[in-house]
Amino acid sequence: MTATVSSRPATAPPAPPPAGRKGRNRAGRQLHGGKITYAVLILFTIGSLFPLVWTAIAASRTNTRLAETPPPFWFGGNLFHNLDVAWNDANMGAALLNTAVVAGTIAVGTVLFSTIAGFAFAKLRFRFKNLLLMLTIGTMMVPPQLSVVPLYMVVAKLEWTDQLQAVILPTLVTAFGVFFMRQYLSQALPTELIEAARVDGASSLRIIWHVVFPAARPAMAVLGMLTFVQAWNDFFWPIIALTQTGNPTVQVALNGLGRGYVPDQSVIMAGALLGTLPLLIAFVLFGKQIVGGIMQGAVKG
Repeated sequence: MTATVSSRPATAPPAPPPAGRKGRNRAGRQLHGGKITYAVLILFTIGSLFPLVWTAIAASRTNTRLAETPPPFWFGGNLFHNLDVAWNDANMGAALLNTAVVAGTIAVGTVLFSTIAGFAFAKLRFRFKNLLLMLTIGTMMVPPQLSVVPLYMVVAKLEWTDQLQAVILPTLVTAFGVFFMRQYLSQALPTELIEAARVDGASSLRIIWHVVFPAARPAMAVLGMLTFVQAWNDFFWPIIALTQTGNPTVQVALNGLGRGYVPDQSVIMAGALLGTLPLLIAFVLFGKQIVGGIMQGAVKG
């Protein structure tokens, strides 16, 4: 008996990927930028950090040295003295506390109300929904300067001048927040999930708490961060509604440092540094959670 030899050629095993290219064609690989990418990122980082570094340098110098040419480009020895002067002259302790209360309350209220209103515009059916949405978006086109006089008349009528509620309540919900959450929930929240909750007997409040809020968490984190920073840095309305000696926010307190025949720029910079530090600390502590929420929403989308 003769053995039958197959004429089919033997299949060679796949060649291993060359060194340095391992995993390059696999899904989920880690991408690395080139030298030009890192150079551009370094330049943008330096440009972003320069104003903060210059503020610290100016806060550590004297007003006379800042007026000289060329200006200083390194730290001096008056930083703690200027910080102490700014802290005492501007009532910075009360200003930081008031600003934290104002910005935190505005951020929480804006996120809460904007999420509920955005869910209503995105998933609920009611009369004149499109008209109300267009009116809400249309308010974004009105300059805030036009509403200052009637708003101040209302605040004065309620006897809220120089009180924190005069700053909190007018900005407790924004048209941008409503539109932002409406756009996000239109894509991120399936209608079938809401219908399933209705079939299970869930009420509207329970749907909002157990369905809408978990689905909108990434967008809520972004909106809360943007609102908090905007409320912390707001100057136009607080300087009208509040005073430096009563219940100042950080921006109102810093405005008091610039008064005088020859304003001390080093003390002003020291006060600006004090007003910026809480935001930096907040980003350091909660930066990973905020970025994680953003990435979670991007992956779900």
